[in-house]
Amino acid sequence: QVQLVESGGGLVQAGGSLRLSCAASGSIFSINAMGWYRQAPGKQRELVAAFNTGGSANYADSVKGRFTISRDSAKNTVYLQLNSLKPEDTAVYYCSLATMTNDYWGQGTQVTVSS
Repeated sequence: QVQLVESGGGLVQAGGSLRLSCAASGSIFSINAMGWYRQAPGKQRELVAAFNTGGSANYADSVKGRFTISRDSAKNTVYLQLNSLKPEDTAVYYCSLATMTNDYWGQGTQVTVSS
């Protein structure tokens, strides 16, 4: 089993910054992809940023230039730096890890951006 533990969400004013962390533990033999999704009230869960199998980072168009994903492979941890936050970034942010056989999700961390 794989466990994902997220931290770093909170309430911030528009224009502010936050840093999210996601630490993976458990039986991790190979990681195909790892990154962040978000789900706002009444909307579908969407990709925010993730590392793919080749190690490249993909970003949603809405966050390009504002959010940065990084990782510490030795610690199986990914980070998401959120800058220039907007009220429309308000959502529950979920960490995701995909192996060859399973997809795993964290419990989610709330990010609220006030105008």
